[in-house]
Amino acid sequence: MSKAVCVQKSPYAVELEAGDYYWCSCGMSKNQPFCDGSHKGSEFSPVKFTLDKKETKYLCGCKASGKAPFCDGTHNKL
Repeated sequence: MSKAVCVQKSPYAVELEAGDYYWCSCGMSKNQPFCDGSHKGSEFSPVKFTLDKKETKYLCGCKASGKAPFCDGTHNKL
């Protein structure tokens, strides 16, 4: 199994509207923390999540969270 690229050792704090989102799990997207299709041809796929209301979310930047797409503090151990 390939290892995802650690983009940054901190979360992305993003204010999002209600709707569907696709978090980049491979670390190769140029539109971090969201998927731009750069994973094509790899074993990675985006993680879909849905919000029912506008809110701020902390999305994983290190790609090692056990609660992906959300940050769980794993970056502090890298």
